[in-house]
Amino acid sequence: MRDEIRNTIATKAWARWTVLAIVSFTMMAGYVVAKEMSPLQFMLEKATQDGGVGWTSGEFGIFAGSRGFFNVFLLMLFVGGIILDKMGVRFTGILSCVLMLTGAAAVYGVITYTSPDPMWNVPLLGTIKRQVALAALGFAFFGIGYEMCGITVSKVVVRWFSGKEMALAMGLQVAMARLGTALALNFSLPIALNWGLPKPLLIGVFCVGVGLIAYLYYCTMDRRLDKEQGKQDTTQGDDEKFHFSDMKITIKNPGFWLITLLCLFYYSALYPFLDFATKLMISKYGVEASLAGAIPSILPYTSIVLTPLFGAWFDNKGRGATMMVIGSVLLTITLFVFAMPLNSSWIAVTLMCVLGIAFSLLPAALWPAVPKIVPMKQLGTSYSIIYYIQNIGLMLIPVLIGKVLERNTVGEQVDYTLSLIIFGVIGVCAIVTATLLLWMDRKRHYGLESPNIT
Repeated sequence: MRDEIRNTIATKAWARWTVLAIVSFTMMAGYVVAKEMSPLQFMLEKATQDGGVGWTSGEFGIFAGSRGFFNVFLLMLFVGGIILDKMGVRFTGILSCVLMLTGAAAVYGVITYTSPDPMWNVPLLGTIKRQVALAALGFAFFGIGYEMCGITVSKVVVRWFSGKEMALAMGLQVAMARLGTALALNFSLPIALNWGLPKPLLIGVFCVGVGLIAYLYYCTMDRRLDKEQGKQDTTQGDDEKFHFSDMKITIKNPGFWLITLLCLFYYSALYPFLDFATKLMISKYGVEASLAGAIPSILPYTSIVLTPLFGAWFDNKGRGATMMVIGSVLLTITLFVFAMPLNSSWIAVTLMCVLGIAFSLLPAALWPAVPKIVPMKQLGTSYSIIYYIQNIGLMLIPVLIGKVLERNTVGEQVDYTLSLIIFGVIGVCAIVTATLLLWMDRKRHYGLESPNIT
């Protein structure tokens, strides 16, 4: 790859950092929509006359987990990975943006223009409100594009930054995504309280639309790179074209599966926790509803600063596998402390700051580690497998936690202890997996402990 990009637009610093800014903004827009409903759980569960729609905690959990329905049950992430490796980053990126825009618009339309009743009997999910089922359907369509965009942006960064500041670039891309999460957590609930429940959803639709326009501009730069490399298609050259037969090399690689499992456990503990964190601040720590989203937003704001710094460290000093172990340990300790009967809001703020460090350490090392284990020509499909396994957790855990909270709610009082212990146990699984990955790196010499800049 390094030889291919010599004397092309990708060797110019301004060009590759412009590319990073564009695709990072597009991904950030997706993260806004992905988390904009999380702070609204408080309002969604209010009665209609109080400005809500009367959902239950279990129904909110179904909606939160629905983002992965099609990706898991219809294998759409596998399809997306194959499309990416076959058709290239331009076609796949545009397709993913269109799917995100369609899904986000559908969720907005359902919440704005439909009533919660009547009740529908949905296979596997039981009897739920029609509005919940339709919103979940729209969110599932959004999820196809959202995850497809994630693997596409990852391949774009590898394509433009291979042999250069790749971990820093991925760290900055993650930081921009975290900014989207932080904005959603911070402002969705205040906007909804002041201007009505649908307004933050409409803002999310607008953001994804702008992201699509930005990605179209990126495509002009990528087309120029292909032209300068003497290509007439969107693939990476004959030696980097995808073949199904090559996947057996990746599938037989234990390091690939350890990274996949680590991604599953880490994000299954962290993202569903964020889905329920705003109401946790209200119910357990007594934070005012208008400020409740601000404390969970500490986590992404912290990672905005730290993820690029940790990425730069990985580029220059290495120690990627060690970073993943430390990040998993911090995540697990913090979740177990959240489960303790300590109800001070200052404790919640402190724990979120520590969780922000974990939220920065592991992703800064995990995503740049994948190209060290997987060849470029299999990268899209490999990322799709990782995201697919991750989506199983992101689909099932919110549904489980929603049911647990429903059974541990008496009137206005919610007991979060069991749900937080479940998150902590998942964190323990992440520690074990990260430790095994560190051991496997020393045995197989993947280079996870080595710097990225050569």
